[in-house]
This record gives sequence, structure tokens and C-alpha cells, in this order.
Amino acid sequence: MAGTKDARNADEEFWLFGYGEDHRGTPEAPGRVVTLIERSFWETLDDHHASDSEKVWGTAYRIEASKVPEVREYLDIREINGYSIHYTPFHPADGSPSIRTLVYIGTPDNAQFMGPQDPQKLAEHIYRSEGPSGLNKDYLLGLERALDGLSPESGDGHIKDLAVRVRAIEERERGIRGRSVTSHAVHRELAKVNSTDEQEETEK
Repeated sequence: MAGTKDARNADEEFWLFGYGEDHRGTPEAPGRVVTLIERSFWETLDDHHASDSEKVWGTAYRIEASKVPEVREYLDIREINGYSIHYTPFHPADGSPSIRTLVYIGTPDNAQFMGPQDPQKLAEHIYRSEGPSGLNKDYLLGLERALDGLSPESGDGHIKDLAVRVRAIEERERGIRGRSVTSHAVHRELAKVNSTDEQEETEK
């Protein structure tokens, strides 16, 4: 998310706050990324994960004035699919004055908004998805690490649950591949033994 520290200083300071389809997936097989929604709307959803936090944690980055046009153009292109621009205050953890931020949010009325999904099916989808920016699962696991690293209370239960499920899928798939390789090796050895037996029979 990006914005200005004060509306009157819009030309002097620009802030990026970090907390789709064509980045961690493809248009044919969209990935899954996070967005922010109003709590009043969240309360109407049949969500599979309870939340008792009134805070959304993230990091604010101050962009040099000379870089503002370049960064803003990049963000507008990157976030154009599924996101719209909104303003919201950012409250620094050290208690310093709030910063007015511009944030890209995927609102519920957007075609890309998925709403609540079965956690296991969602984890399976994330595990399989990949786009120009990389693997969808790397996005999820990186998000989990980032949130856990902000403060002792910044971790997110929904993200943590999905990360645990994705790791379990990885272990499951690794086990299947391991058994497949072992089975292939056994068949190859049996074929070699049969070939040797046939050769010995011929020599007799």
C-alpha cells in the first residue's frame, strides 16, 4: 500500500505499505493472494477462520520523491488486475503519528474476489499454482514469515493454518515421489536380473 504522510505534502513524500491472478498463477489457473476487506463485510461471510484482531499488520516504506512517478506507475500496472485504490491511515507501532496511505485493495465486488473457501481445497490450489512471479506456495510461506517477524502479536491464524496444510501437502508429495523412484529402481534391477538369467541360459 502506498500513500502520503500528510495530504498537504503529497509532492514531498510517498509511502509504500506491504502487507493475483497473473503473478502467482495464470489467467487460466489463477493463484491466490491476500487482500483487505472492511470488518463489517467480513462479519457477513461464512468464514472458516475466526478472527478476534482489530489490527492489520504490515510495513510502511518511504519512497524518495524523485522515485514516486516510477514506483506509482509500477504499482498501478502490477495491482491493476483485481485491485482498486483506497486511502487508509497507517499507525506506526512505536506510537508516532499516523501516516495517510494509499492502498490497493481487492474489494468484494471485484470479479477476482473469491470469498471464503474450504481451507484444504484452498491449500491444494495454492500448492499447485505458479505464475510469472513464482510459486503461489512461496508467496504464502513468505507471507507467514513476514507476519510472524513483525511483532509477537502480528501472526495470522488463517495464514498459519494454510501454511501448515501446504507443508503437509509438500511432505505427502515428496513421499509419493520417493516411493515412485524406489519402485522404478526395483523394476530396473529386476529387468537386469532377468536379462542376466536369460544370458546364462543361452550360454548353457
